[in-house]
Amino acid sequence: MPLFRRRRAARGAPADSPAAPPDADARRATRAHLTEFVRTRVGVEAYLEPETRFQQTTVLLIATTGEWTRRRVPDARAARELAKELAIPVYDVQLTGYPQRMRDWNSRQRARARGR
Repeated sequence: MPLFRRRRAARGAPADSPAAPPDADARRATRAHLTEFVRTRVGVEAYLEPETRFQQTTVLLIATTGEWTRRRVPDARAARELAKELAIPVYDVQLTGYPQRMRDWNSRQRARARGR
């Protein structure tokens, strides 16, 4: 038995790699977090970030204030289905880019952190 053998995930990726699909508990937690974000903020939109060599597909939710949250999702189809269930628009970040309100919010947060 090899010393450094790793268990393989369903898609063939190592179980501890970022590309490994999350387990059912993690999926429920992700869904609950995103649902709560949409429920407690105004004008939330979803932005789909594609899978890269180092990161699984992610969905970024951005409110009208620019506040945002990001979570991994199994694939683009799952992100689009989730956005449909949450009744929010979904955009492909490779086509639209990130909204200015998100950059403004990030700048305000950095300024507050420096001011402490």
